[in-house]
Amino acid sequence: MSFDRLIEKIDAMQNPTVAGLDPKLEYITDDIKKRAFEQFGGGLDGAAAAVLEWGKGMIDALCDIVPAVKPQLAYYERFGWQGVKCLTETIEYAKEKGMFVIADGKRNDIGSTMEAYSDAYLGNIEIPDGVIEPFGADALTVNGYLGADGINQPLKLCDKYDKGIFVLVKTSNPSSGQLQDKLLENGNSVSVEMGNLCRELGEESRKASKYGYSAIGAVVGATYPEQLTALRKEFPGMFFLVPGYGAQGGGASDIIGAFDENGRGAIVNSSRAIICAWKKRPDVDWQTAAREEALSMKKAINEALGR
Repeated sequence: MSFDRLIEKIDAMQNPTVAGLDPKLEYITDDIKKRAFEQFGGGLDGAAAAVLEWGKGMIDALCDIVPAVKPQLAYYERFGWQGVKCLTETIEYAKEKGMFVIADGKRNDIGSTMEAYSDAYLGNIEIPDGVIEPFGADALTVNGYLGADGINQPLKLCDKYDKGIFVLVKTSNPSSGQLQDKLLENGNSVSVEMGNLCRELGEESRKASKYGYSAIGAVVGATYPEQLTALRKEFPGMFFLVPGYGAQGGGASDIIGAFDENGRGAIVNSSRAIICAWKKRPDVDWQTAAREEALSMKKAINEALGR
C-alpha cells in the first residue's frame, strides 16, 4: 500500500519530513531566471523553464535525505499550460530519484468530475496510444467537505494503483476554526466528524496495511498542537500529513503528538523554510542552504521524538 511504502522510506532515512515545492519566481535565484529568460523569452515559457530547473535542482539537493516532495499544484498552474507541463516533468524527475510524491491540489468535487481528477493524479487513462499515467503522483490531497462523494472516487484508485489520499481534517491556516472547530449536535467538532467519515471509508484499506494505516490519511496542521495530539489519539489508523512547520510557526515540539508510539504515523511538511533558506544564507549556494535546512529540521524532529 502507498503509505506502507512511505513509512518504509521514512524509516530508511530516519526522516519523517516532506519538502513542499512552491515555485514562486521570487523564490528562485537570479542566475536560474537569467538563463531561462535568455533562452526561452520573458513569457510563460521562460518562467516555466526557470521553475523546472529550480525544481530538479531542489530534488537533487534533497533526494538522498528527504523521503518525499509535495508540489503545490497552484504554483505550477499559475504559469499556464507551460507550468502544468513543468509539473508533470517535476513529478517524473522526483520519482526517478526515488522520492514519494504528494500532489497538493486539495481537489474537491463529486461524481464524474472527481473521477477525472482522480484519474489524472492517481490513475491511468486509456487513449489511442495506450494506457497512460498523466501525472503519476503517489498521493493527492483532497477536500472532503462534499462528503463521501468526493472521497470515494480517489479511494477506488488507491487500492488499484497503490496510491493514497490525504483528506483535509484540521488545517493549519488561522481561520480554520471558523468552521472546523464548530461543535455539532453530537458534541463532536466538524474536524472530528470529518475524521470519523475518513476512518469509516478507509477501514477496509487499513486491514490490508502492513503498518495499520488506511489509504485515507488526514491533513492536520502543526499550528494547533493540542488538536493534533487529540486527533492522533482519536484516529490511530490514519496517517497524518502535517503542514505548518517552519514559516507558518510550527516547531518540533508542536508536532510530537502527530506520531504513534513507534514514532510513525506522520510526515511533516516544510516549504518556505527549506526552499527559501538561501535568502538567509548568503555564504552558501541555494542547494546547500536547502539541504542544510532540511537536515536541521530532521535533527530537530528526531531529537523531539527522542531518537
